[in-house]
Amino acid sequence: MANPLILTFDCGTQSIRALLVDKKGNIIAKEQTAFNPAYYSLQPGYAEQKPSVYVDTLKEVSRRIHTNHPDQIDKIVAVTITTIRDTCVCVDKEIQPLRDVIVWLDQREAKCEKPLPLLSRLAFALVGMSEALEDQRKITKSNWIKENEAEIWAKTYKYLTLSGYLTYQLTGALIDSAASQVAHIPFDYKNNKWYDPSNIKYPIFDVEYDKLQEIVTPGSVLGYISKSVSEEFLIKEGLPVIATASDKACETLGCGVLDNNLASLSFGTTATIQTTLRKYVEPQQFMPAYPGAVSGTWNPEIQVYRGFWMISWFKKEFAEKEVVQAPKLGISPEELLNRRLKEIPPGSDGLILQPYWAPMLKQPEAKGSIIGFSSEHTRIHIYKAIIEGIGYGLMEGMENLEKSSKQPITGLTVSGGGSQSDEICQITADMFGKPVYKIQTYEACGLGSSMVAFVSLGVYQNYKEAIENMVHYTKTFTPNKEIHDIYRGLYERIYRRIYKQLKPLYRELRSIIKERKE
Repeated sequence: MANPLILTFDCGTQSIRALLVDKKGNIIAKEQTAFNPAYYSLQPGYAEQKPSVYVDTLKEVSRRIHTNHPDQIDKIVAVTITTIRDTCVCVDKEIQPLRDVIVWLDQREAKCEKPLPLLSRLAFALVGMSEALEDQRKITKSNWIKENEAEIWAKTYKYLTLSGYLTYQLTGALIDSAASQVAHIPFDYKNNKWYDPSNIKYPIFDVEYDKLQEIVTPGSVLGYISKSVSEEFLIKEGLPVIATASDKACETLGCGVLDNNLASLSFGTTATIQTTLRKYVEPQQFMPAYPGAVSGTWNPEIQVYRGFWMISWFKKEFAEKEVVQAPKLGISPEELLNRRLKEIPPGSDGLILQPYWAPMLKQPEAKGSIIGFSSEHTRIHIYKAIIEGIGYGLMEGMENLEKSSKQPITGLTVSGGGSQSDEICQITADMFGKPVYKIQTYEACGLGSSMVAFVSLGVYQNYKEAIENMVHYTKTFTPNKEIHDIYRGLYERIYRRIYKQLKPLYRELRSIIKERKE
């Protein structure tokens, strides 16, 4: 076929997009539907969604592709799906959901009163990771379900990732890509397989082995569109559904980060920095590198967990003025706020933010903090300090990645909602002191997912060829050396010292809060 298309579904936290992507990386068609609401909260800190919302929305965007772009349908040669991470579904033997989906940003914790096996405890204590791994155990949602909804867990036939659950809707098969297994589950990231139950790490994410789904390598065929699915979703019968990877892995590939010295910055709800390596290297000790979208690669990653969620938080709590003004100007409140970033000098007149609005694996006691307030500071200073604070967190992440991989990073690519702002991209270039590259589309995740399919089908012989043809850097942001020197000084002399200085207070605060809850 002269111009084959991939139908790619991208399921995010807030919406599902259906894309038609051609072999040159062009988005030929796009249909998107937002979840309303993105999730609901039964209690503060909870985040759940009805499984039917994901399935019905997937069906809706799929049908709209067929209805609104009829001239493109016969060009579709394969289907792919990529989703958010750490979001799982309990299903019974009829593959019907037993409860609503606990979304990745849910903050509930299990009590985990039963101690880990002695061998696991001794091993974790020996390397100083007892507290961090116990925290991981508590935020593992399957552990919470086992404690609080034992009858649900007893009926659970399979504990599926969201990608696996949606793959079942398209193929009727309980199968998923190994590169989509990024969750609190007993997955061996180094070897891309499930841990053996005898492994000392298995009890942390204690999902019974028979509840886990079959996994295959990216690029494998997961199944085919059946007649019934074709009629329901309006997808051509017989099309292969090809395994790809998690959303962040697909973004990284979609930005062309492979076999080079680039790193991928994802400015999403969680802000991340990733590289791609052909060897397994932990980004920090005892933190796994996740499977890459290209089979045989890994993505070492550092997260700022609440990342650009903080922009939404700021807008809700402090930006009522911009929320009112923006529609009159025909722009979004975020764009209006971003225009105002130029009013504030680099470093926000001494206002420094540490972006731990949620704890990190290696800093389980961490909290967010802002220091340096004076009478001259305004709301927009706080807004810019948030952008800069996320940048400092990712700079620290870059240094960890360079140290662990022994590979220098010479340039950065950007994706995710925050990358739509040229102001934020320029601030990023100035902070890191490295060029920042923006690709031809904001749909980097869908682009990367479709690239896997094109290589799998033989349209491209390898990923180097796919990147050359499908990834196009359309804008480069060059760092300003004088501004970078300002940021570098603030980072070295102030930001890097904040956590160490505040850690004892964070620990005490955590203890006080825990006592009050009990």
